[in-house]
Amino acid sequence: MHISTKCSVAIHCLIFIYEYGEKKKVTSELLSLSTGSNSVTIRNILSALKKDGVISVKFGTGGATINCPLDEITIYRICKAIEPDFLSKLFGVHPLPSPLCPIGKNIHNVLHCSYQKIQNDFCDSLRNITLKDLLTDYHDFRRDADKILP
Repeated sequence: MHISTKCSVAIHCLIFIYEYGEKKKVTSELLSLSTGSNSVTIRNILSALKKDGVISVKFGTGGATINCPLDEITIYRICKAIEPDFLSKLFGVHPLPSPLCPIGKNIHNVLHCSYQKIQNDFCDSLRNITLKDLLTDYHDFRRDADKILP
């Protein structure tokens, strides 16, 4: 399965924007420091999220804010905004099986049936996990880490 690291960086950015966007100006430079990613990559991610309506970015002075309810921002929506063709990269199928072989001439159709079911299940799973869920997990992990640290 393939979801690029850009999607995890986008989720990182969204959590950061949610947590700190009200208190400070969240810029691509700040997000670059937090994610460990290049600021150009961050700007491209923010641009894609803005285009999809997930965030707003102030012109000139900068600063990003979340634009819609957290339960409307799913992992599927984030991945689709960041990499519109991510599903086409999900499965690799060998391109030149022998048309003379009974298996070779049918394997693409056989695989398509199973792969389509897997892709549908995968997409359903991505649509069922929201930014609200991810923030809950973040707060749970942070609370647990705070218990361990002095």
